[in-house]
Amino acid sequence: MCLGIPGQVVEIVDGFAGQLALVDVEGARRRVNVGMLDAPPAPGAWVLIHLGFAVEVIDAVQAGRAMEGLELVGRARRLRRRFTVSGLVQGVGFRPFAYATAADLALAGSVANTARGVTIEVEGEPDAVHEYGRRLRADAPPLAMIADVGEEEIPVQGGTGFTIEASRDDVPGRTLASPDVASCADCLRELRDPGDRRYGHPFVTCTNCGPRFTIITALPYDRDATTMAGFPMCAACRREYEDPADRRFHAQPIACPDCGPRLELVDATGTPIGADDPMRACRRLLAAGEIVAIKGLGGYHLACDARNPAAVAELRRRKQRGGKPFAIMVADLDVARRLVTLTEGEERLLAGTRRPIVLLPRRDDARLAPEVAPDNPDLGLMLPYTPLHVLLFGLPGDPAGPDALVLTSGNLAGEPIVTDDAEALTRLGPLAGAWLRHDRPIRVPADDSVSRYVAGAELPVRRSRGYAPLPVALPFEVGPMLAAGADLKNTCAVADGRYAWLSQHIGDMDDLATIDALTATERHLEELTGVRPAVVVADLHPEYRSGQWARRHAAGRPVRLVQHHHAHVAAVMAEHGLGPDEQVIGFAFDGTGYGPDGAVWGGEVLIADYKSYRRAARLGYVPLAGGDASVRRPYRMALAHLAAACVPWHPDLPAVRACPPAERDLLARQFGTGAGCVPTSSMGRLFDAVSSLAGVRHMIEYEAEAAIVLEGLARGAPAGRDHPYGFEVCPSPDGPDVADAGPMIRQIAKDVLGGVPPAVVAARFHAAVTTLIADLAEHCRSQTGLDVVALAGGVFQNALLVAAAERLLTDRGFTVLRPRLLPPNDGGIALGQLVIGASI
Repeated sequence: MCLGIPGQVVEIVDGFAGQLALVDVEGARRRVNVGMLDAPPAPGAWVLIHLGFAVEVIDAVQAGRAMEGLELVGRARRLRRRFTVSGLVQGVGFRPFAYATAADLALAGSVANTARGVTIEVEGEPDAVHEYGRRLRADAPPLAMIADVGEEEIPVQGGTGFTIEASRDDVPGRTLASPDVASCADCLRELRDPGDRRYGHPFVTCTNCGPRFTIITALPYDRDATTMAGFPMCAACRREYEDPADRRFHAQPIACPDCGPRLELVDATGTPIGADDPMRACRRLLAAGEIVAIKGLGGYHLACDARNPAAVAELRRRKQRGGKPFAIMVADLDVARRLVTLTEGEERLLAGTRRPIVLLPRRDDARLAPEVAPDNPDLGLMLPYTPLHVLLFGLPGDPAGPDALVLTSGNLAGEPIVTDDAEALTRLGPLAGAWLRHDRPIRVPADDSVSRYVAGAELPVRRSRGYAPLPVALPFEVGPMLAAGADLKNTCAVADGRYAWLSQHIGDMDDLATIDALTATERHLEELTGVRPAVVVADLHPEYRSGQWARRHAAGRPVRLVQHHHAHVAAVMAEHGLGPDEQVIGFAFDGTGYGPDGAVWGGEVLIADYKSYRRAARLGYVPLAGGDASVRRPYRMALAHLAAACVPWHPDLPAVRACPPAERDLLARQFGTGAGCVPTSSMGRLFDAVSSLAGVRHMIEYEAEAAIVLEGLARGAPAGRDHPYGFEVCPSPDGPDVADAGPMIRQIAKDVLGGVPPAVVAARFHAAVTTLIADLAEHCRSQTGLDVVALAGGVFQNALLVAAAERLLTDRGFTVLRPRLLPPNDGGIALGQLVIGASI
């Protein structure tokens, strides 16, 4: 049946199989038989329809005359529009999505990666073009993050095809690089399918998953701008790569056994072992208790059987790990459920596309080597996030191996993670017995991210693989800037316009290798983002290595200095989008930060905006003797707090017993005279002191160990929270109010001498800090009218404290802002430096 209307003029959209696809004068799509025409006309031609049949081909002038009576002119019935999509739109399947959407709506045009993002032109029926714009915003690929869709109407060009053009870098602007993404279900099915050509291939990937950030050398994101450039595609991969209907269409890391990359297992001399099947040989070594260095996505890991006490103890000894917990990779969720308790939210976080290490409560019946996480209530678990990691546990039919592996960063304590193969043989030589490696270079080192799930939301602890370099939207425009970050858990950041890009985790600025890593990381951030900083921002501390680095790299640019705890609070404000004129009641609780009065701050309540802050309250000062010596030996902080509270050093107090007599005498003289001491208001050091007073930890082997173990004990004694200890808040007419811990210290000493269990002491202490936060917030509200509270600083990694404080503050009518995108610790401080640096 013919759908034409007598006397109608139509434009041919396509011609095939004896029919014409056309657009009628109302803009509706029709299909009509060729009828009396000798041959199908070319697309773009005009046809006069009479009595339902196509009777003649006419030119555009004739078509215009024929349509004048309808007050329409031929091409006015078509629309062409250019869409410029910015955000995370490269390496996430956006061009295939643009192609498929255009095909579904029968639109002509093109799509291309540019330095600005993705540029798309579509032409066709106006309704279809409008629908295309809607789908761009609403139906984008799941890995995409659209920041903006600009659109403009442009002249109609005609045509019927939709093409994917070569990437262009001649368009000014900026796009976003994608983080690395865990293997998708489709790729894992192929990995496990004996009939698939990628069966058992350690580098199966597609548009929806695989390496991104760690292999990108430049943008726009194309294979030639990644470390896959050295692996020419085989014919089969090339067909998939060029087929718009294939999920590997323009998947830049596309790979198969024929075109690489390739895996090998070598000994300490670099000689291959287990050449027939390196992965099988590696599993045998792990099952036998060996330690193997494994090249992953962002660097080398050291692996051993997590259920083998001798293997784990040997790895701990070789790595000089002390008592710091190891991360564990488990084969699947079933294994995870046998080791830890999991809520629905924790399970989603563990199994999501980012695959961080998630800190989870250990089950009492978890069968693991005790040396994995000594005296720690939590285990840090992650699931395999690459095909290589899946193969470490074997496929169906493979010999059984370990189902839980210690997988810790391939480095010595304090050094950056190793990425180079030759360097791995030398630097990891004292640590490993074999090296499982591949020939795909790692452009960007990236440690595993660490997170936890608290009170219905993620609480990041270390932001790196899977998260970096995703930007953080800024609440106001900033000029091009660089933030050097902090000395511990360093990340740097650049910003321009309404976005900030924080680097992956770099580490502690305590050796030359880490400082060099900061330099390389900052340069790569500039390359990826196109930001050319005009201003550098650093911490106020005059001896911070990151600050010294900032001054050395300023190259004549101004260096702006920012107080540490102000930066903590500002980072949380910026993450939550607070405007430039908004203020908060900010709690900045951490271990150490330089105070303008020369003291070591760390228990601060600030009335803050981005431009300035006022210190509304603080913990009472106690003497910090010997700096880092008191950080490593919590019993020194316990004695300092006892002295400040006028509590005698009773020999039956665990902290007093732990301190050698000669050191005790020296500390007594120091506390009495002030020699070699600096005053501190640190909440982190108060946690250390209470841990030692309760007999929990007197010396630590890794940062925050005493507080972590204390938190674990408190979680096991919920009844103790009903009878909290108390601080005494002392108003000050000419300075911040002072929260004196003396009454609490006196009560703790009395309880410990009276035999109160450490878990109860821990629970009462956590309840006291929670109550203090709420009481100080109410006091600040009464003075300022503010009812928004920001929780910032490393102490708020404590899940028990965060959940309890948020709940109590909410009950009292406060809006609570807590870190969700960035860590509360110094790993997120660069964001605060940026927004303050832009405001002063």
